[in-house]
Amino acid sequence: MASYLTLFISAVVVNNYVLTRFLGLCIFFGVSKNLNASVGMGMAVTSVITMSSILAWVVYHFVLIPFNLTFLRTVVFVLLIASFVQLLETIIKKQAPALYNMWGIYLLLIATNCIVLAVPILNADSNFNFLQSVVNAIGSGLGFAMAIILMASLREKLRLADVPKPLEGLGVAFILAGMLALSFLGFSGMISL
Repeated sequence: MASYLTLFISAVVVNNYVLTRFLGLCIFFGVSKNLNASVGMGMAVTSVITMSSILAWVVYHFVLIPFNLTFLRTVVFVLLIASFVQLLETIIKKQAPALYNMWGIYLLLIATNCIVLAVPILNADSNFNFLQSVVNAIGSGLGFAMAIILMASLREKLRLADVPKPLEGLGVAFILAGMLALSFLGFSGMISL
């Protein structure tokens, strides 16, 4: 049980995909302008990462490995993720149109988000069992959600600040992201797997 907790904390904080590995920055900068949209996007990315990791683990271990087709891993994972995101988009469009309109194009970008693809690939490369893959996926998704919510909170506070004209918008967002990344760098080496 302790190893799963260590894996989870490592995925959320120590090896945060956005702030330590710099993956998924398109959605991170695009959606983090609004706190509500960031919370929703964090939940969506977490669910997509978790479900796609589960599907990818099953397909990888019960189809690709037995039939010696592991060289197709990336293509198969991309197809699984794209299919799941398309299903999620359809459900959100029907059940929560306001959320769908708030996310806009970023919902479709989840399908091409490198974090969503990186987690199942790293799970396969690390030879994680099913439960380890699920724990890593949930932790990675919650790490993304934490990063985007922190960034959105800071960006909303900055609207009231006196930011120099050349740094307004994305310029100060990059500075904030760098400062967040530096703060998360302090956790590196705390947990070894």
